[in-house]
Amino acid sequence: MTIELGNERRKAVVLVSGGLDSATVLALAREEGFDCYAISFLYGQRHVAELNAARRIARELGAREHREFPIDLGAFGGSALTDHTIDVPTERSDEIPITYVPARNTVFLSLALGWAEVLAARDLFIGANAVDYSGYPDCRPAFIEAFETLANVATAMGVEGERVGVHAPLIHWTKAEIIERGIDLGVDYAMTVSCYQADEEGRACGVCDSCVIRREGFETAGVPDPTRYR
Repeated sequence: MTIELGNERRKAVVLVSGGLDSATVLALAREEGFDCYAISFLYGQRHVAELNAARRIARELGAREHREFPIDLGAFGGSALTDHTIDVPTERSDEIPITYVPARNTVFLSLALGWAEVLAARDLFIGANAVDYSGYPDCRPAFIEAFETLANVATAMGVEGERVGVHAPLIHWTKAEIIERGIDLGVDYAMTVSCYQADEEGRACGVCDSCVIRREGFETAGVPDPTRYR
């Protein structure tokens, strides 16, 4: 199904981190007929391997344009992903883990929303997931719904009646379901990087929470794991 506005395809801004989920979301948005504009962030994370992956994903999955925005969330600290003095945990916990980056998705979606206004794009896509995930508060349906409400009162598009949609199509899917759907869409997961502490070549540690969730997803889906481990 191609989504059109007049004689033009609808535009969408898609958050692309370089990981498995965001690659699948970009493929889904493209399949739905959107012209996709990918946005990634250099936010002070431990490694740039995920940005290299984001570039590959945007190119291979047909993004119309790919922008990278620098923003130093590491200036605040408080997360093992931005503060190298905090170790990345290797054990699962029922509490919100130290890998949570305070306000990250709020900041990312806000910047994506600004670009969307300039593009006249009324749709934002994010790979948030609330099933097989680390328990981050900004990956829950309540957050997505609240941000969509904000987007429609904080933008010219919203107040002028051009409703903004914030889409998190994977939010209720298991990791295995995400992988199976992505493979149907032709996503090559070998080009993605999910590890919290990948090396410069993008090789995964295999023991962090993200690696464990990813590996279990491939096992459950019955799909060979293409992840490169160091």
